[in-house]
Amino acid sequence: QVELVESGGGLAQAGGSLRLSCAASGLTISTYTMDWFRQAPGKEREFVAAISWIGGSTYYADSVKGRFTITRDNALNTVYLQMNTLKPEDTAVYYCAASYRGRAYHRLDGMDYWGKGTLVTVSS
Repeated sequence: QVELVESGGGLAQAGGSLRLSCAASGLTISTYTMDWFRQAPGKEREFVAAISWIGGSTYYADSVKGRFTITRDNALNTVYLQMNTLKPEDTAVYYCAASYRGRAYHRLDGMDYWGKGTLVTVSS
């Protein structure tokens, strides 16, 4: 009984902001590196950001570094992705994923659990 549920997606204007949430149940996020991935239409799913299970170190794809911030609230068992200065090319379905004790923080095939995704659409 593990579930990751994303929320906060929707429409935003270029230059605007959105905050995505990933609420976890059936696992404790403090023992997992938590990742965000995204998949645009016709493209491969790609790594966006990760936060380590220990120490809280963060990692970002070059395409979002300086604009997106990943955080976690262990008390709420929730991970967030603050998305600022949005661009139309950020349009994608965003997925939350969990990797037990950070065994593969950035790899599609390294994730133990996946959410169903939330759609972000950025207009010009």
